[in-house]
Amino acid sequence: MNDEPVHESDLAASWRVELQSLLHDVEAAEVVEPTAMQLATADADGRPSVRTVLRKGLDDRGVVFFTNLDSRKGRELAANPRAALVLPYVTLHRQVCVVGDVEQVTRAETVAYATSRPRGSQVSAWASRQSQPVADRATLEAQWAELDGRFGSEGPVPVPDFWGGFRVLPISVEFWWGRRDRLHDRFRYRRADGVPGSADDGGWVLERLNP
Repeated sequence: MNDEPVHESDLAASWRVELQSLLHDVEAAEVVEPTAMQLATADADGRPSVRTVLRKGLDDRGVVFFTNLDSRKGRELAANPRAALVLPYVTLHRQVCVVGDVEQVTRAETVAYATSRPRGSQVSAWASRQSQPVADRATLEAQWAELDGRFGSEGPVPVPDFWGGFRVLPISVEFWWGRRDRLHDRFRYRRADGVPGSADDGGWVLERLNP
């Protein structure tokens, strides 16, 4: 644990640059599952759920992940397009929390990412009716084998229409540094107007929070 305090002057002008700097440190530290992050959603009635997903994109607009659109998270985001993320780097005593609106990425973005995945994972996107009950492991494996044979060993696996990506468009991004005596450092980049926007458009307020 680093005992040196963090000051506002130490932080980048935008949340994206600050997050990218942290991600470089995460990569250098060889953190296990460095792209893992917790995604919280809520259904139309406000009932929450949370799970771990993998970060597959980061740009000025937000943070991207991909999933089966018919999964629980996909259905909840269709009904209530808002989400929260936690990027936990426990071994580094660091954490990032993101809150924002959600949009679906373009089909072109989905296809570009989907076709970059290992072939087995592409087949699994078809085989798994994500979040739906399945009789047993054997049934799941049989579904995969049938599709694997159908697509053949040569050529691309088509991208399912029910598979896609989401971009969390931040209205706040909080950075946390663990400190001794629980006197942590917390800073938040917050949209002054409460409307998601580019990380570099000047519409952000940086403020220190009590730990």
